[in-house]
Amino acid sequence: MKSQKLFSGIILIGFGLYFLLKEFNIPLFADFYTWPTLLLIVGIAFLIQGYRGNDYSSILPGVILAGFGLHFHLINKLAIWPDHTGSFILIIALGFILQNQKSGQGMLNGMLFLLLAILLLFFQDIIQSLGFLRLKESTISMIIPILFILIGSYYLFIQKK
Repeated sequence: MKSQKLFSGIILIGFGLYFLLKEFNIPLFADFYTWPTLLLIVGIAFLIQGYRGNDYSSILPGVILAGFGLHFHLINKLAIWPDHTGSFILIIALGFILQNQKSGQGMLNGMLFLLLAILLLFFQDIIQSLGFLRLKESTISMIIPILFILIGSYYLFIQKK
């Protein structure tokens, strides 16, 4: 019960501050009057619930929501921030790894998503380094999605707990 009160309280305070600052239209915060800020607020509430409320299952959604909100804020602000699908996968991997630190579950998923993120973020460099295999980029581009489908199918239908 304490955990729900903590989460609800943070959501209400965060949304209240968001709408109050939006109502005052303070130029300093003009970039924050967008939907990614709402993602960030909900993500932070999940993270606080996860760490302070000892509800470790809230860490993963907290990292994902806060990370996506932060991503959408930083994408146009920092030139070095990657505007790539791999950055979303990297955020998900970070969520699994952080959840594993507290609950002991999800490390394999975190490592798989991390590997996928690295593959996506550095796809061109990997293709160039595999040039000696004489594989075309289109061939590898076809193999990778099929590999994802096979691994996902294994998780859903074959792997037992």
